[in-house]
Amino acid sequence: MPEVILLKDVENVGERGAVVDVSKGYMRNYLAPRKLAQPATKGALEAVRRSQEAAEKAQEQTVADARDAAEQLDRTVLTIEQQAGDDGRLFGSVTNQDIADAIQEARGIAVDKRKVHLPDPIKSVGTYQVVVEVADGVTATVKTMVVERK
Repeated sequence: MPEVILLKDVENVGERGAVVDVSKGYMRNYLAPRKLAQPATKGALEAVRRSQEAAEKAQEQTVADARDAAEQLDRTVLTIEQQAGDDGRLFGSVTNQDIADAIQEARGIAVDKRKVHLPDPIKSVGTYQVVVEVADGVTATVKTMVVERK
């Protein structure tokens, strides 16, 4: 059975980049015509190994950058001004998008609004602890002060 390197995920065979044994006919008639796999030559194996190492380094760099951003956000205090009534209730609310925009403006860190974990929109003046997911598994807590606009 020849060894092949999968170029894409193939159901019931393996994931992209995996080296697997398949029958000659399966390789010749299914995988090769659909560009799902290539023969596992020494050069191809070396290229796959290099690309996996590069991907791991890039992932490590991304996580390191995310940790630095999280440390910076942990020290950040956001102040968001909104119109409010005499009782401290806001006219409107402070949403995930407002907090993401405030982080972008204050620290220059782009955060997706879906990564701002706010159970309900903020509807009154006060100080809140908002959890922000900077990357997968890396979170920061941002102190957010909602004040009345004068």
